Amino acid sequence: MPSRIPRPLLTAAALCISALSAVTAVARPAAAQQTRPSPQEAEALLRRRPDLQTQVEQRLRSSGLTPDQVRARLRAEGYPESLLDQYLSGGGARRGGNAPSASSRELIDAMDALGLADSLDVELLRDAEGGAGARDSLRRRGGRIPTGSRDFPRDTLVIDSTRLLDPARLPDTTRRARGDTLRRRTLDALLEPERRDSIARVDSTRRARQAARDSGLAIFGLDLFRQETSLFDPNLAGPVDENYRLGPGDRLMLLLTGDVESAIPLTVTREGFVLIPQVGQLYVASLTLGQLEDLLYARLGRAYSGVRRGPGARTRFSVSVVQLRSNQVFVVGDVERPGSYRISSAGTALTALYAAGGPTEAGSLRRIEIRRGGRVASVLDVYDYLVRGDAARDVRLETGDVVFVPPRLARVRATGEVLRPATYELRPGETLRDLVQAAGGLTALAAPSAVQIERVVPAAQRSAGGRDRVVVQATSGADGSLPALPLANGDVVRVARIADRVRNRLVVRGNVWRPGAIGFRPGLRLSEALRAAGGIRPDTYLGRVLVARLTSDSTRVQLRDMLRDTTGAAVQDLVLQDDDEIQVFSSTEFRPERYVAIAGAVRDGGRFRYREGMTLRDLTLLAGGLSEGALVDEAEIARLPEERTAGVTARTVRVRLDSSYVTADGDDQRTATAPEVVLEPYDQVLILRQPDFRLPRSVFVGGEVRFPGAYGLRTQGERLSDVIERAGGLTPRADANGVTFYRTQGQLGRIGVDLRGVLRDARNRENLVLVDGDSIVVAPRELLVLVDGAVNAPTAVTYVPGADLDYYVRAAGGPSARADLSRAYVRQANGKLASVRRRPFLPDDVPEPDAGAQVFVPERLARVDSQGVGQFVGIIVQVVGAVAALLLALSTTRN
Repeated sequence: MPSRIPRPLLTAAALCISALSAVTAVARPAAAQQTRPSPQEAEALLRRRPDLQTQVEQRLRSSGLTPDQVRARLRAEGYPESLLDQYLSGGGARRGGNAPSASSRELIDAMDALGLADSLDVELLRDAEGGAGARDSLRRRGGRIPTGSRDFPRDTLVIDSTRLLDPARLPDTTRRARGDTLRRRTLDALLEPERRDSIARVDSTRRARQAARDSGLAIFGLDLFRQETSLFDPNLAGPVDENYRLGPGDRLMLLLTGDVESAIPLTVTREGFVLIPQVGQLYVASLTLGQLEDLLYARLGRAYSGVRRGPGARTRFSVSVVQLRSNQVFVVGDVERPGSYRISSAGTALTALYAAGGPTEAGSLRRIEIRRGGRVASVLDVYDYLVRGDAARDVRLETGDVVFVPPRLARVRATGEVLRPATYELRPGETLRDLVQAAGGLTALAAPSAVQIERVVPAAQRSAGGRDRVVVQATSGADGSLPALPLANGDVVRVARIADRVRNRLVVRGNVWRPGAIGFRPGLRLSEALRAAGGIRPDTYLGRVLVARLTSDSTRVQLRDMLRDTTGAAVQDLVLQDDDEIQVFSSTEFRPERYVAIAGAVRDGGRFRYREGMTLRDLTLLAGGLSEGALVDEAEIARLPEERTAGVTARTVRVRLDSSYVTADGDDQRTATAPEVVLEPYDQVLILRQPDFRLPRSVFVGGEVRFPGAYGLRTQGERLSDVIERAGGLTPRADANGVTFYRTQGQLGRIGVDLRGVLRDARNRENLVLVDGDSIVVAPRELLVLVDGAVNAPTAVTYVPGADLDYYVRAAGGPSARADLSRAYVRQANGKLASVRRRPFLPDDVPEPDAGAQVFVPERLARVDSQGVGQFVGIIVQVVGAVAALLLALSTTRN
């Protein structure tokens, strides 16, 4: 059984197809005309006819149909289902598919424009939103496709959340203007909940680390070993400096130039020897490169006579290390990953520490021991490298060396106004001054006189009552230098910030050339302060200048002065004090904003600021000049009355105009005959229009007429029959009852018109007067009747003259179980509606559909079941009983 198609769907689709059919019929010769246009003809007509496009869009928008319903009807009629996609509201062509929604596309574009993700991340997001074809699209761009993903689902997106959340990836202007809020909103709206949770955890961790750094809880120096860097990667090849000591496994290259040209590779054997042809075996183990060069001068000189020091040498040589050996070293103690490591022979203690993950939080950074041969060969202080960039004690390691990290020394936290708030490890004897120096010194906003040391009292000195912590105040020197106070393990040094209040200034506001803060000095007077602010403006109110003065209890008292003239000279010339606030007023601030208004036949009417001497001609120029149809003989001005007796609010005057108001041509201005009209404040000007002036209007006539096209209306009273006659009348194939009359004015839409009766008698009441924008399309004769709604087989039935609505319902399989024949109706081809009228004792009034009409049978309305009726009746009985009891009580009380 065919599926039922809703009536609004059939109506809109039929109208669209009918319009297409009518226009196609005009475009083709009569001999070649068909009942309906082909899909190609329909698409071509929609492209050529903007007015038809407008009709289709308005019909679809007012029908309330979904895009899928429109496509289904087009498919059933043999048209491509995407024929009307571009006219569906909201981009119906893209609904229901895998295309991303508009909001998702905007978010992805915003990420790309703001630099929230690189180009690959943006393409990954777009492919994930697009669904099918993502794999091929990504492969064409050279991207990586996650293993095991058959259709590239959303949860396989490979996006580095830390890069997306990193403020450094944003442009400077975006970072300053939007910051984290825009970035977080974009990601929250775009990513899945589990992805958002992962990013939120990364963001929370990052903010926690930043808070730890700001509070000084981060241990200074440990970050050096916790971040990815190639700074301490072992050197696997040269060059190396002259102090590098050779050992077994090193590979060298000896180059001879001059009388002898040769390149000789050399490898240091396990015994520490190298073998040079014609020279013999040399012991080089533990020699530096500088010592090896001296040895080669002596031994090569015996085999090659040209090798000697100085400019007279005929043969020169150079030796370099091309591959370094590896040393086996041990990193033990309080390190993250203690154990044995193979590092380059050029590696140092820091190289070994980095390989082992660095010290733990319990390990020391200040006295790392390098043990060689059972004794301490060197002691490394990482702070020398971090604070001063001194790596002199970062010695090269040799095979068998042990890098030992002992437990940490005393730690002190520095927070507040220091450059690097952190927890620092102090060596014995270091003081407050050393701690601040390690923290980078004080900031410019630090208060050296307000440095406090929060100290944990030693166990032997603690007393009852919770006195386990004390505060020690550090007294700075006269030059602001900090004292060399000894510090103890667990101390917290807090450097306070200076006060935010700014002294030695006062503020000038209001009608001066440079309002704002100015510097204060003792004895400064009001006139001097006004001159320092650039002086007062010409429209300054001289009657009063206000000075608000701060008192000792942080309240303000009001002082005042007067100005003699616009030079800023004051009458009293008050002596000002620090933090005074001066307010200078403008005389124009106290005046109401005066205006004039113009309306009527002008291009851009409205209110305009009034200026002294403004004329009517000036006002018309400000309003863009006169519009078409303006009456250039006179204008009316409504003006404030001199007296307001008897409720008078305005008086009107008529002023003369001439043709010079229409154009700004210079010759017209010189030949102007109308006098200049000077306006007054609040004048309301009305530029009159010419009686019965109208711009040319047009209507469209199409379909089955002899000469279709856009016709201009000759008179205001031109009617439908007049325009049909001008269009040559109807063609032989026209169906006078199948006219589509559409009126855009007032958004009325389609109007049912009996064109057949209008053509028979021009005095017919439906011979409408046409207005601008009307559209009349006469359809070809359609010998079908469309039956839709609650029938068993909605379909198109061949037209039978004289058959009524019941006949066509039976031809469509009869009414369905839920049909309501009492509310069935017919929409005739001309748009008129006729419903069934059932009469108990008389024959039913059943309309007869014409050719091209539509029959619609609605479904019955939902009825209240017996249980619902019972409940409703019970409620009514209770309400009536309560009202009766109330009335009885009132009557008893009254008696």
